[in-house]
Amino acid sequence: MATIKYQLLSKSETVPIYLRLSVKRGLTPRTKTGLHIKPKDWSTASNFPKTTTANNKKLKSDLQKLETYILDEVNNANTKGETINTAWLKFKIDLFFGRISETQQSELLTDAIQSIIDEAPTRENAKKGIGLSKSRLNGYISLLNIIKEYQTPNTLKVKDINVKFGKDFLNYLLNVKKYQKSTALKKLADLKTVCNDAEIYGIETNPQFKKIKSTKPNNENILYLNPKELQQIQDTILLSESLQNARKWLLLGCNIGQRGGDLLQLNESNFKTLNNLDVIQLRQQKTGKNVTIPVLAKTKEIIKSGLPYKISTQKFNKHIKEICKLAGINKMIKGSKITVIEKGKGNKEKRKVSGLYPKWQLMASHVCRRAFCSNLYGTLPTPLIMSISAHSSEKMLLNYIGKDSLDFAQQIADFYTLQALKEKKEPQLQVVKKTNLIG
Repeated sequence: MATIKYQLLSKSETVPIYLRLSVKRGLTPRTKTGLHIKPKDWSTASNFPKTTTANNKKLKSDLQKLETYILDEVNNANTKGETINTAWLKFKIDLFFGRISETQQSELLTDAIQSIIDEAPTRENAKKGIGLSKSRLNGYISLLNIIKEYQTPNTLKVKDINVKFGKDFLNYLLNVKKYQKSTALKKLADLKTVCNDAEIYGIETNPQFKKIKSTKPNNENILYLNPKELQQIQDTILLSESLQNARKWLLLGCNIGQRGGDLLQLNESNFKTLNNLDVIQLRQQKTGKNVTIPVLAKTKEIIKSGLPYKISTQKFNKHIKEICKLAGINKMIKGSKITVIEKGKGNKEKRKVSGLYPKWQLMASHVCRRAFCSNLYGTLPTPLIMSISAHSSEKMLLNYIGKDSLDFAQQIADFYTLQALKEKKEPQLQVVKKTNLIG
């Protein structure tokens, strides 16, 4: 006759409860139940939780019901000729607690996230190609680790993700994990993707998950280098060859409007002459879009002595901070920078911390693309800026450079002022009647 015994195999603060099934000699599979308890709350005499709290009473009741269920399933397995082993036992336990369906699809949130991670090489990406990028994959791995930390010792199911969960989880990300708003909202967006993916595969979800707000906030602190500051940088005397090289990359980047990763990969093969026009052609790493940029006089002036030599993004970010400091780009502005945060017990992690900083401290490769867009907005037609920056929509571009309804109002006012000036300058022609002169 089969018997069951629950066991604790550790003396940590909170430990998993194991189920050991003895079917016959030599057949004693053991696996975790997915339930946890503090060893001090466990009775070694009864091999069940002490009934000292309401939670422990419920835990004991669940374990007793699980015992009855597993023993019944053993009898059914013997009748059907099923093989009883550890995998069988784990499947039955997960089925009992509703963690998986009869089709063996897991309903656990962590398993749904893990499924996306496992399928990353074959999943469709934003470019309609196959395979998630390294950054997207890292995003899901990060989400999985955060959920594991957040749910302990409970086990979240996909169907538990509702509006309330979204609000609570956002609060946790902002106030406990100390994430920036944009990062926290991106985690919520990834979570909604996980739920949507699980729903496609027939896993039960809560209809409310689609109502969780995860819209990216408008840029509050737009960081870019204006024309005056770029001139300061150009006029600054730099003795170091590495800083001179990084300055050339910086000025080139602010003039052609590309992300740091694309900028620093440029070489002679990207420079071409098409229809008697000198251009730079490249394929953006992030978007997969092909971009053609005219090589204007300013660009030619920057690279007249040749292209800068290759450096890493990390070195570029470090050098341009030093360059901007030497150039006197030190106005105190709102922003955020990477700071090491103590987590206690010697643990540290990096987080972006908002505050007031000298502008040079906030410099990084993204300043190139934003400087290009911000400095040309209102001067160059928006569609032409987008053709180089590769923003998918005008709304995205305007959010990127922090433009709002007041800016539009100012543009309209400027337009009508310009029209009025043009009309005022136009010569007023008068018709002179023809007369016969009598001499």
